[in-house]
Amino acid sequence: MSSGSYYVPAHSAWPIFGVLAVGGMMIGTGIWMVHGSAAWLSGIGLLAVVLVMAGWFRDVVRESMGGLYDDQMDRSFRWGMAWFIFSELMFFAAFFGALFYLRTFALPWLDGEGAKGVTALLWPDFTASWPLMTPPDASIAGPRELLSPWQLPLANTLLLVSSSVTLTVAHEALKMEFRRTARNWLAGTVVLGLCFLTLQGIEYYEAWHHLGLTLQAGVYGGIFFLLTGFHGLHVTIGTLILIVMLVRVIRGHFSSERHFAFEAAAWYWHFVDAVWIGLFLFVYVF
Repeated sequence: MSSGSYYVPAHSAWPIFGVLAVGGMMIGTGIWMVHGSAAWLSGIGLLAVVLVMAGWFRDVVRESMGGLYDDQMDRSFRWGMAWFIFSELMFFAAFFGALFYLRTFALPWLDGEGAKGVTALLWPDFTASWPLMTPPDASIAGPRELLSPWQLPLANTLLLVSSSVTLTVAHEALKMEFRRTARNWLAGTVVLGLCFLTLQGIEYYEAWHHLGLTLQAGVYGGIFFLLTGFHGLHVTIGTLILIVMLVRVIRGHFSSERHFAFEAAAWYWHFVDAVWIGLFLFVYVF
């Protein structure tokens, strides 16, 4: 309902459906990656996520186009999106922190630093190195070979950096009411996002089937798929959001002054791009 200065949304079941969809997708993906089964659950979860996003976006678009949002609601959206991106930043910071801990502390300790008596008895022949190709426990097989950072990972980096440029051009064009330009550059951004996901799928196939780089390939395999997999999920969600923004631009939903949905999508996409730069440097290169 509307009280004149602030819109209070009606009760919605979308958050609950969203949690169930994401939970099902992640559980199915985990079982599928580790045991090779339950791929169907992962697929159903992904489809459910897409349906929840479609329904939720539809309701918000209807409210916006119905004139129910004022300046106060716009500020609420901006603060909400800012805090959401901050929570995502902390999400990835935890994984980068785990990577830093492994490389800086855990591996030297396993090599005998600081506790030589204990580690020398457990793994006398272990030598710390990163990426960890030979885990200290002989029952765990490390990857046979590593992905070159200067092939598919570099191509994906160029794709994402380019997508940030094309999205910025689209945003500036929208602010100047050049709708055709905004549409074309935003469509280019969507294509670049889809190309990134395609190349990442090829990279995963090569790593899993030809290089022995799997979730079971020691700590490096685990941290590789944890970081790149969650990032790929964020790129997927971001691409879906940009597709929605493209449809809205085509339908003439935004103006030069009021287009926060587009701006929020741009914030999210630039954040995802920045995370990839960190991944490329600390997972692939160094």
